[in-house]
Order: sequence, then structure tokens, then C-alpha cells
Amino acid sequence: MSEPIICFGQQPSGFFPKRFLVAKMQTARRLQKEIGGQIVFFYHDSDHDPRETRTILRQRKTDEPAQLNFSFENKIQRKFSPLYLKRVQAGWSDKTRSQLTNYVDRPLIDIFKKVAVEAPATVADFCLSMYREMGLLDGIKIVRSSDPALRRAACDISDFFVDLPYDGEIVRARFVDGAFKLHEGGDVFVDVPSAPYQKEQISPTRDSRLVWMQSVLHCTHYVSGAGEQAYLVKADAPDIEFVTRDTIDRSDEAYTELPGEDR
Repeated sequence: MSEPIICFGQQPSGFFPKRFLVAKMQTARRLQKEIGGQIVFFYHDSDHDPRETRTILRQRKTDEPAQLNFSFENKIQRKFSPLYLKRVQAGWSDKTRSQLTNYVDRPLIDIFKKVAVEAPATVADFCLSMYREMGLLDGIKIVRSSDPALRRAACDISDFFVDLPYDGEIVRARFVDGAFKLHEGGDVFVDVPSAPYQKEQISPTRDSRLVWMQSVLHCTHYVSGAGEQAYLVKADAPDIEFVTRDTIDRSDEAYTELPGEDR
């Protein structure tokens, strides 16, 4: 038998990762100690929702939660561009770093500064660089849903988005009844002009993501939260053993610890 492939998936999840993402990592590492194998982080940076990168931190003096997020270059990019193409607005990192003393210790501020100096151009790159510098990804293989090679190798799906040019940007348009649409909110949709596209421009919806991912990764175990397992169509991947991530308090808040810290 081939060795186990233990996978977990998540969108870019705040410049300090959300605690539920770290719980997935910890669960995967615990499982690896039990059964061996390779851990794979399916980094779904094709998603476009800017709410995914909201970072909730606690005020050091009052313990009140505060919400921080990236600043984007324009409205179209913020709302509709995939996270791997959302560019970090100039000056955002300096402004944010000046606020971090209110929330986190110096080692994390130094990591943020180091990543900012290296100037990852996009939101997805910035988040991934932060997770690496925090030591959270050591020994974990990263597979990005934006990778053209992955997209070419993935199975065909009928429910999908396509990265298309629109108003000077690349947007992630939903393919619906032969047309491309952007969701403005509520019942409001914006039509995107039809254009030819290749497989490298396609990314899955929530409901088609599992079978699309599994057609390439062939994982044996998949670590996810209870909410995620509620909508996953497990029949699409009968060869996967689904594992519920370990519980963690304040799951939506940012994880602000470093390996070796005693908290």
C-alpha cells in the first residue's frame, strides 16, 4: 500500500492564521505521528471572498476583539478578484505594523515586518509567507488551487468559476447557464462578457471542490471542521477517511503563538 496522504484545506485565513486552521494543522500532525505519511495543505487561494482574510486580534489591555484586514487597490479587486491576485495596497503593511503593538508580542511583529519587507505582492502570498515564518508549515507540502499545473490535471467539473478579465482586473466569475456572473450581494448579479477560457482558468465551487481536489491529490485522510463536513459530499470521495479537527477555543480569532511558546 502507498503511504497515507493526510490533507486539510483552507483559504488564506488572515495574516495571522485563524485558530481553526491551526487546529487542522495540529490534528494532521497528530494523525501523522499515529499512521505516518505526508501532510498536504490544500491552499485554496482561488477563492475571492475578502472576508476570508479578516484577522481578529485581542487588545492587550482590554481583551476586546478588534478586526483587521488587508487594504486592496480598488473595489473590483477587493470584491471579485481571486485571493491569489488581490494585490496588497501600498502602505498597508506599515500602517498595520504600527497597530500591532496593541495586540501581539514583539516576535510576531518582527515576523510581520520581515514578511512585509520581502513585499509579497498578493494577499495569498502574504498570508502564506506569514504562516511559514511562524513555523506552522514545517514539513507540510503546500498545494495551491491557483496552480495552473494542478488545474490542468484536475478532473472536469460542471459547477465552477472562471478567472476572466473585467474592468481592468481579473475576476472570479461564476459560470451559470452558459453565462459568467459576479455576485454583488442579495439577488443582484453583474454579467461578465463572455470570453474563451482554458482549463487553467477554472476553479471549483464549494460543492465541487472536494472531487476536484481529490482527483489530483488522492488523499487518504481529510481533516476538516464539523461545519465543513456538513456540506462535503463524502460520496464524491469514498476513498477518503474524514477526520474532524481537534477543538480549539475562540476558533475564528487569530492564532498568535509561536512554536515552543508556553501559553
